[in-house]
Amino acid sequence: MAERPNVEYLDPTKLARTPDTFSAAEAGVLDEVNRRVAAGQSLDAVMDWFFAATRAIHPCDRIGLAFLEEGGRRLVAGWTRTLYEPVRLRDGYAEDLRGSSLERVLREGSVRIIHDLARYGEEHPDSVSTKLLRLEGVASNMTCPLTVEGRRVGVMFRSSREAGVYDAHQARLHLAVAERLGQAVEKAWRIEQLEAANRAYTEMLGFVSHELKSPLASLVMDAELLTEGLLGALSDEQAERVRKMAGKAHYLMGLVKEYLDLARVEGGGLALDAREDVDFVGQVLEPSVELIAAQLAATGARLERDVQDPMPGVECDPELLKIVLVNLLGNAVKYGREADGQVRVAARVAGGALRVSVWNAGPGFPPEARSRLFKRFSRVPSAELMKRRGTGVGLYTAWRIVQLHGGRIRADSREGEWAEFAFTIPQPLGAMAGAEDTAP
Repeated sequence: MAERPNVEYLDPTKLARTPDTFSAAEAGVLDEVNRRVAAGQSLDAVMDWFFAATRAIHPCDRIGLAFLEEGGRRLVAGWTRTLYEPVRLRDGYAEDLRGSSLERVLREGSVRIIHDLARYGEEHPDSVSTKLLRLEGVASNMTCPLTVEGRRVGVMFRSSREAGVYDAHQARLHLAVAERLGQAVEKAWRIEQLEAANRAYTEMLGFVSHELKSPLASLVMDAELLTEGLLGALSDEQAERVRKMAGKAHYLMGLVKEYLDLARVEGGGLALDAREDVDFVGQVLEPSVELIAAQLAATGARLERDVQDPMPGVECDPELLKIVLVNLLGNAVKYGREADGQVRVAARVAGGALRVSVWNAGPGFPPEARSRLFKRFSRVPSAELMKRRGTGVGLYTAWRIVQLHGGRIRADSREGEWAEFAFTIPQPLGAMAGAEDTAP
C-alpha cells in the first residue's frame, strides 16, 4: 500500500460531493457559529467562542487567521489563540506569498493538511514560519481558505501538537466553518486595518512636522548668526557651524526623498521602465554609492565591494533599483557600528537571477523582528536601533520595487554582530524564478 503523502491538498468540490454526515455535536457548533456571526459580534468574541467550542469536536491546540494584503502579495497573521505559551508566531507576522506553498491553497481554494510538521521542516529548512511553529511544539496543521462572495481574503489555520490528527472529515468540517466565518472575520479585520492605517498616517504627519521644524529652525538660527556678523570672520567655530548646517540639510534631503518615494508608491506612480543589458555596476551600484558618500564620510565607515567581474548586463529599471540600493546602503551606514563601521555590498548574476546583498557590522536585529522589517512605517523596537533616526519607509519602498521586478527581498542578522539585506531579481524579468517555499 502506498505511503500517505506528508502534505495533502484536498479539492473542496470533491469534499463537498463526498457523502459525510456531521455528528449532532458538530452540527450544533456550526449552527451556533452561524448565529453568532449573524449577530455581528466582534472578531475576538466570535473567534474566542469558536476556539473554545470546537476543541471537543476538532483536534486543535492552536487556531490562527491570516489575511491577504498588498494586492494579494503578502499574507499577514491577524488573530491567534493557543492552549499554551509561549507563542512564537504572533499576530503581525508577515510572509510574501510568492513562492509559498500557500499560493496553491489560495489559488485553488483547496484545504492543505500537513501530517508531520517536523518532517515538513526538514524538507523545507528555509521556512521561517515552520521553525516558529515547531518551537511552539506544533506537530500537524490544516489550512483552509477564507472566502467572501467568491473572493479569497485569507486563510484559517488549525494546528495540533499531535501528528497525523487531520483527515478528510476534519477538512469538511473546517471548510464549513470557514465559509460561515469568512465574511465576519474579513470585515472585522479590514476595520482594524483601516484604524491602524489612520493612526499610522496621523503619526507620520506629526513625525514629519516635528522632524522638519526643528532642523529648519536650527538652520535659520545659524544663518542669522553668520549674516549678522556675530561670529566675526570665518573662524573654526563658524566653519563648524556651517558643517552642522550642511549635515542637517543632507538629513532633510534624505527625509524628503524617502517620503517622495513613498508618495510615488502610494499614489500608483511607481511604474517599471525595464531596460535590457543594463550595466548594473556603472548605472546602479556606483551612482548609489556616490549618493551615500557623505554618510560614509561622516561615520568613517569602510565600504567593501564584492562584485562579479566581468558582470553581464541585466534587465531591470536602473532608476528604481538605485532607490533600493541607496536605501539598503544608507541603512547599513545608519544602523551599523558607529565607530569604525564596515559595510559590504555584493552583486552577481547567477542561477538565472541578479543577486545583490548589503551587509554591515553592527547591532543587527532580533529574529522576531524579521517579518516586520518590510512593512510600511515599521521600525524595530530595539533600544539600540530606536536611538538612530529613521522613518520605517525605506525598506517598504525597496520591497515594493523588488516586487515590481518579480523578485524577492530578505533580511538576516546575528543580533549584536551584523545585519544583511539581500534581493534577487529573475533574469530575464519574465522568467519564473526558483522561489523557495517559505511558509508552512
